[in-house]
Amino acid sequence: MTLKSIFTALLLTLLPAFAYASCGTHDTQAQSCAEGSVYDTQTGTCVADTTA
Repeated sequence: MTLKSIFTALLLTLLPAFAYASCGTHDTQAQSCAEGSVYDTQTGTCVADTTA
């Protein structure tokens, strides 16, 4: 094998790992609730806004 082939094989092997590692975690997500509701972080759902 030539050096170019070895480098290409190594690059193609490692690229998916770097792409996965740089992606980070997706634990947070934008949540939108209907008008008159707010997002409850404890239950993870929208609940009626009682402050109005």
